Amino acid sequence: MIDQRMAPYAALVLRLSLGVLFLAHDALKIFIFTPAGVVGFFAKLGLPAPFAYATMVWELVGAVLLFAGIQTRWVALSFVPLMLGTIVTVHGADGWLFSNPGGGWEYPAFWTVALIVLALLGDGAYALRPPERRAPFVPAH
Repeated sequence: MIDQRMAPYAALVLRLSLGVLFLAHDALKIFIFTPAGVVGFFAKLGLPAPFAYATMVWELVGAVLLFAGIQTRWVALSFVPLMLGTIVTVHGADGWLFSNPGGGWEYPAFWTVALIVLALLGDGAYALRPPERRAPFVPAH
């Protein structure tokens, strides 16, 4: 049974946790690896430079949107292809454990599952939501 009183707070914790993870992951790219280094890494994977920049920008923007609780379902779902791409292009061949050289694929796989769960749960508590669109009132006959 799902506790309807606590579920919004569970979604909040998940939303904020994922936002922190994306922000930290983006900070790693920007401040440690540097944008030029990230572009070089993407090139080594056979991916064009715009993908590297788009990934860095989206991780930052998406993290902020998750913190705020704006369009949470869509933001979470938009990260799923990014994480699956990470598994396929970066970590998939490195085995199961993230402690393997080059990392493994279980961490991005779990991250993907958490994003799908958040998309199913929705915004949760303390989210900035756009006004709901309601169907116009139609009186009964």
